[in-house]
Amino acid sequence: MENEKETEEKRKPVGIFDSGVGGISVVRQIVRILPSEDLYVFGDSANAPYGIRTLEEVRELTLSHVEAMIRENHVKAVVIACNTATSAAITALRRRYPTIPMIGIEPALKPAALFKQGGKVLVLATEMTIREEKYHELAKRFSDRAELIPLPAPRIVTLVEDGKHDSKEMDAYLAGLFQPYREAGIDAVVLGCTHFPFARAAISRYWGETVPVFDGAEGTARELKRRLTENDLRNPSEDRGKVVLENSGGIEKIRLSEQLLTL
Repeated sequence: MENEKETEEKRKPVGIFDSGVGGISVVRQIVRILPSEDLYVFGDSANAPYGIRTLEEVRELTLSHVEAMIRENHVKAVVIACNTATSAAITALRRRYPTIPMIGIEPALKPAALFKQGGKVLVLATEMTIREEKYHELAKRFSDRAELIPLPAPRIVTLVEDGKHDSKEMDAYLAGLFQPYREAGIDAVVLGCTHFPFARAAISRYWGETVPVFDGAEGTARELKRRLTENDLRNPSEDRGKVVLENSGGIEKIRLSEQLLTL
């Protein structure tokens, strides 16, 4: 029979960290796949975008915020719902907290590369994600299946942070970004940043319904479920879990996060 201490541990929240409001795209999938879990979500919009910062800056910011999350909110697991922060800090976090499940996110290159043998895949990401070794190692695994074309798209982050995820400004930015690839025969698009799924409608408007768009949010949520199950940390409650949203950017970013959560 399970003792009170074990039950209390299982009822602790899962911590979710992102560089801004983009991690809400992952939160939506976690709520769908693990509806009983309580979630504590922190976005660092005051320091966004992370993708244009140095590796050392991103690592230090991520380690600092996750440390505070563990210390103050007593989370039982942590999801780094940011590709840039995952690239910069996930290894250091796992070393520092070996007993706490640490789940990172990575671009959904596998399903995109497998979609069409020899196809052309446009990989949208931040400059740091594309630059780091983690991305290059992942891309190398699928280079024989498809041509992966990395494309930095930093302004998507700032437009999403400004609440302009589906706007004329987004359409105009994407039109200029994608124009050089218009005649390249793009077969799929990967969203390699958790902010980018909120621009999915605008991206699909440009490329059309025949070009599928992939992101890593669902895979990350499923990996969290696997790790919680493996460590016997699933919340036994049958009630719907609570989602607590905090953001270093203040109340306006929290309200934007609430809005994005309902999309």
